[in-house]
Amino acid sequence: MYSYVGLNNLLKAKNLKKSELTKELGISSRTIAKIGKGEKLADNVILRLCEFFGCRKEDIFTEICDNALLQALREEKNAKISGCIYHETQVRLTYNSNRIEGSRLSEDQTRLIFETNTIGAEEGVPVDDIIETANHFRAIDYVIDCAEKPLTEDIIKALHKILKNGTRDSYLSWFNVGEYKARPNVVGGMETTPPARVTGEIKKLLETYSAKSDVDIRDIIRFHHDFEKIHPFQDGNGRVGRLIAFKECLRFNIVPFIIEDSKKMFYYRGLKEWISEQGFLIETCLDGQDTYRALLRYFDIPFND
Repeated sequence: MYSYVGLNNLLKAKNLKKSELTKELGISSRTIAKIGKGEKLADNVILRLCEFFGCRKEDIFTEICDNALLQALREEKNAKISGCIYHETQVRLTYNSNRIEGSRLSEDQTRLIFETNTIGAEEGVPVDDIIETANHFRAIDYVIDCAEKPLTEDIIKALHKILKNGTRDSYLSWFNVGEYKARPNVVGGMETTPPARVTGEIKKLLETYSAKSDVDIRDIIRFHHDFEKIHPFQDGNGRVGRLIAFKECLRFNIVPFIIEDSKKMFYYRGLKEWISEQGFLIETCLDGQDTYRALLRYFDIPFND
């Protein structure tokens, strides 16, 4: 479903009626009827409208979805509204996810970068921490934009490329930003999938996940564990994995979870001991879901439970 309130405002600014627009651009009355019903217009029609009004397609229409959270995130992102759920999601998800991976930035510094694009006067903060924080904000925007699309390798690789772009790692020829690892790596003292097998294991994981007809929060948590066990990239796997989980929660209208830095030892334990006891990771993620659920209540956003 789409809302063409923006188009109505543009028509008012030009003192035009919809019927007059059909004559100006040769648009059929059937297309005008689609606008009234909130149906999607053809891309070539949108392009002609953008050229006529000198605007972006986002200025003409807004996609309306049944997921109240995703709708709010998109509206606030596009309108650059501060102090709401989009703002808090950006700051809290970025701070906690980066902090789990060793970032020295505080939550206040993370908030400052998002709100003012500055870091403050403190010294001793690694440049990569700042770059990866700004990149994480862009990665969340990407997740919001593609939330309803099926999860693919292209999306996974795009997230890695956004996150690591401009960091020191990106200048290393062997690091493969946006591509799977070229060298074996170890996480938490445990061996991960060898580079030669990564593509096959990721494809298998996606096929198994995509075959599910009714995805719930536990399916997303299981996918997260299996993704981290493969550890497909040279670095950045934890952040990519948590962004994927956030995307899939939005896709299936499930309350997302944010793993807080203060709970990272429970989170690590859950990942490590999944085979023998799945409850550790599940309970940690459900606790993170409760944290985000409290945000939804504060901002009065309805959610499924």
